[in-house]
Amino acid sequence: MASPRRALFLAVPILLLVGALVVLPKVVADRMNRLDDSQAIPVSTRAAALHATLRVADLHDDLLLWDRAILPRGSSGHTDVARLAAGRVAVQVFSTVTKTPKNQNYDSNSDATDNITLMALASRWPPRTYGSLLARALHQAAKLERAAARSEGALVVVRSRAELAATLDRTWALPATGDGASHEGPRPVIGLLSTEGLHAIEGRLEYLDTLHAHGFRMAGLAHFFDNEVAGSAHGVAKGGLSELGRQVVRRMEALGMIVDLAHSSRAAFDDALALASRPVVVSHTGVQAVCGGPRNLSDAQLRALARNGALVGIGFWDGAICSRAPRAVAASIAHAVRIVGIDHVALGSDWDGATTVAIAGDGVAQVTQALLDIGFTDAQVRAVMGENLIRFLLANLTDRETPTAARPLPMVAPL
Repeated sequence: MASPRRALFLAVPILLLVGALVVLPKVVADRMNRLDDSQAIPVSTRAAALHATLRVADLHDDLLLWDRAILPRGSSGHTDVARLAAGRVAVQVFSTVTKTPKNQNYDSNSDATDNITLMALASRWPPRTYGSLLARALHQAAKLERAAARSEGALVVVRSRAELAATLDRTWALPATGDGASHEGPRPVIGLLSTEGLHAIEGRLEYLDTLHAHGFRMAGLAHFFDNEVAGSAHGVAKGGLSELGRQVVRRMEALGMIVDLAHSSRAAFDDALALASRPVVVSHTGVQAVCGGPRNLSDAQLRALARNGALVGIGFWDGAICSRAPRAVAASIAHAVRIVGIDHVALGSDWDGATTVAIAGDGVAQVTQALLDIGFTDAQVRAVMGENLIRFLLANLTDRETPTAARPLPMVAPL
């Protein structure tokens, strides 16, 4: 039997390691998702009154990646269900992140490195996620589903047009005048699942059906590196759609999944729009006329998206708007509206996406204020802040059941 001194000698490093694994994910998450209150703006009585009638909807939130509680109000990062509800967010698209390169940048990244493996280990994700990108997506989806199951109605995850319409009608219905939500009392945050980059299907078309079977109704073709499906705006080759990518776009349309062109290379963007027969989205982006950069949209791209019937989500972080100020968000929205009209523009915050922003989930009324300040009408504010995305989803989600050809993997077991 080991002596007490030797047992203590062995126990100390183990306890230090366990402590580090418990603390490290929170430290990293807090450092990578900051709130810059110095950029916030005051909300007037007029803007607050208008915001109190809105159904806010946002195209991109990476909350599921982090080792953080989803439901209760927290002080870390940008969102949780409580803060989204306080901001009157009716519909939130939650994305899953499955791989990111080390030294991530906007110009050139290869797929040779991966930050998420270490995060999965430190956050005690199931072992199957250590080597499977698909399993990482399913694990994050399961986190959202479990949160909804214990939320007592504060979070509802929808998979179809009928589910979305029914939940809106039951809890967020508009009065006949269309000028405000009539329901009194707590309203749920309605969640929709997406994934950021189809490297998550690991080069196998049938895994797209697996994602669909587990509730994913939107997917980005690429993220920060080129993958088997499409080139990335931040990749090395920055190519177009591969043959698999063409099959993916066709299969997504057959399944009723919405194609997201955020992060896509220019060539992949052009290829996807040429192939698409249904409207697409660019979930979180900026516009080059306001903020240059490889991931932001030119006026020509905006016009091409409008011809497709697409929706463009304007982000809140400096890579999208070259600032963190709510007025810069409004300036980018205003430019997009000038180019393509009010119907094609929405919010795409990139909350909790390893970003620093001035607007957290409970502070989104600042965007309402900033839009009013530049002359948007109440109806225009209402459209951009949520009604455009709600209308888009009601038009483009489907009610079809998961095809019998789908071969889903089992849900990842709870931690």
